[in-house]
Amino acid sequence: MYHSITGLLMLVTSLTTAALFVPVVTANELNLQQMAAPLYRTEKQITFHRLDNGLQLRLLPLADSQLVSLASQFSVGSRDETSGQTGYAHLFEHMLFKGSENAPGDSYAQTMSALSGQFNASTFFDFTNYYLTIPSEALKLSLWLEADRFIRPALTDKTVKNQQDTVLEEMATSIDNQPYVRKAMEFLLTQAKDTPYGHAVIGSREDVKNATTEALTKFHQTHYRPDAMQLSIVGRFPDSTSQWVKEEFGQWQNPVQALKAPLNMQFENSPVHAEVIDERGPWPALLLAWHTVGQTHRDAAAISLLEDYLFQNRSSLIKQSGLTDPDQLLTYSIPLTMEQMGVTNLVMVPRAKTSLDRLANNVELAIKSLATDGISDEALSQLKASWLNKRLQLIERPSLLARALSATLAQDSLTPLTGPWERINAVSPTQLQAVAQTYFSQGYVRLDLLPPWYIRWTKTLLEWFPTGMSDTLEDLVL
Repeated sequence: MYHSITGLLMLVTSLTTAALFVPVVTANELNLQQMAAPLYRTEKQITFHRLDNGLQLRLLPLADSQLVSLASQFSVGSRDETSGQTGYAHLFEHMLFKGSENAPGDSYAQTMSALSGQFNASTFFDFTNYYLTIPSEALKLSLWLEADRFIRPALTDKTVKNQQDTVLEEMATSIDNQPYVRKAMEFLLTQAKDTPYGHAVIGSREDVKNATTEALTKFHQTHYRPDAMQLSIVGRFPDSTSQWVKEEFGQWQNPVQALKAPLNMQFENSPVHAEVIDERGPWPALLLAWHTVGQTHRDAAAISLLEDYLFQNRSSLIKQSGLTDPDQLLTYSIPLTMEQMGVTNLVMVPRAKTSLDRLANNVELAIKSLATDGISDEALSQLKASWLNKRLQLIERPSLLARALSATLAQDSLTPLTGPWERINAVSPTQLQAVAQTYFSQGYVRLDLLPPWYIRWTKTLLEWFPTGMSDTLEDLVL
């Protein structure tokens, strides 16, 4: 539910159908607008409904499928937690699999398993989502079960204690027992201090341990509400589906208090350098992070393309720099994009003969080159083609497509597939260069992840080792 790889980056720095299948192509092979055509065709098949209570429903039929995927996303996450209640959004996500008024205990999981259904959930800073794929014949039953657990969860002291233990074990496995993670997490979260994003999604051990049935019930009553929910259904379903949704969810009432308005937050990038020392660390690493912008900001699309260009694509500047005479053993980047803030991150593992300073300098040079010289029209078209390819692959998988539709921004409520693309397509070389100058050239957070032996003496020895010997050490680490 709380996936470890997503959690690590979050804390230390988410049935192909013939009718929708699109082969992967590049910008040179096809005009970008022609490439984007399946997004427009697919979007035209979506029907939109909004219940009187504010719940948003999107239906996308796939006639050739024998399955149906449901995704429900609520605009509640760790940002909504108060002091002393960190981790409640994630803990409550667990609770919704442990009984409701008409399906007590493990009935939900047992029923879904009996139907050969696939189901899961995840919690993030801004949202919590729940998703399942089941045979089409089980849709009506599934909607009833979903409504029952979302509207009428049955929390007991026993199930709360059970899930507290589960979450604490998860915290130990994904954070406390991993080299560097706990100390790095605590340092990085201070970079968003005094904001709703200033604590970990999984929460603190103390807050999770002290959670009560009454407090979790109040959390549900406050934050689980129909006007904070987007429900998407993709696959084979009958014409009566929208009526079924209305019957199950239409009587759900919102709390008296209105939804919170989004905060307007701004972060300044300035040089920050710190280190984490962990005796369990097998090898040093370098973590770099830049404050960017939230999902609705005018620069969000350009930043997304720039992250690909610098760090993420197989042809990115950083990966290309290590192909012939590599300084790094590994690099990876999974940017975090929230509603009101963003974080671009890069983790680099050096070769034995390479210092962390050199790795950081390589990144600085790549950014300086982009900020100074910009990018060609052809290179930008390739970036847009890469973005499109990922989006087109998404619509080939009904479960992922349902989740994407339920994560639609308010500005794209009627254009969930094409709205994001049109913002990407509007990015110019000038804007990309300006974004590099504004968000990536003014300083960044640098965190050195160090084992004690590297500090004391071994780094000097490594620099003098014959190449073959240092390569052997690197292979052992990997």
